[in-house]
Amino acid sequence: MSRLRRMPRQQQPARPARRRSYDQFCATARALDSVGDRWTLLIVRELLAGPRRYTDLHADLPGVSTDVLASRLKDMEQGGLAVRRKLPPPAAASVYELTEHGRGLLPVLTALAHWGAPALAERRPTDAVRAHWFALPLLRALDGLTGEGVIEVRLAEGQFHLRAGAGAATGEVYGYGPAGHPDACLVLGTEAALALARGECTLAEAVGSGRVDVLGDGPLATELRGERSSCP
Repeated sequence: MSRLRRMPRQQQPARPARRRSYDQFCATARALDSVGDRWTLLIVRELLAGPRRYTDLHADLPGVSTDVLASRLKDMEQGGLAVRRKLPPPAAASVYELTEHGRGLLPVLTALAHWGAPALAERRPTDAVRAHWFALPLLRALDGLTGEGVIEVRLAEGQFHLRAGAGAATGEVYGYGPAGHPDACLVLGTEAALALARGECTLAEAVGSGRVDVLGDGPLATELRGERSSCP
């Protein structure tokens, strides 16, 4: 008897996975459809500092797998939150950056940082830390400044810089590492940064009590020194 051979089944093209939706006619639900997946908002946090390479994002998001990071970035591109572009020569790399729609999440993340700051009462042994993760909480401490410019922040964990005034309304609101030509510099310890993040004292009070040192001679540095009062 002749053997019957099974004909190979024709391969069907893989269907793109459909993102889960809450299927609710509600602004909050619609927003969570876009940014409610695990890691998405933390990727936005990283990109608020400007364009970043995939490898840099992976390095500053400890715990995220390469597959999940790639998937979230793809979702963010499809959702209009971020774009990918190639750097001009001689750089041979691509970077991800937020769109204007993605940068609109800044007040959301700032509010979340303020809401979550009380949970930082104790650092767990498994907690990673990066200096620039203090940027969003410290932005609230700069509210009310009339001056404009770049403020370098020096912590034991590293350095980053913030943009105060009208300059913070466009482009990146903070950046990694030291600033090239800062208009002022804040030197403080982690505990002082946490106290500011939790709203336990104002920046003027922290400066007045000596918990924050202000370096620089320009108008912004002068304003940051401001009123000198005690910080508990």
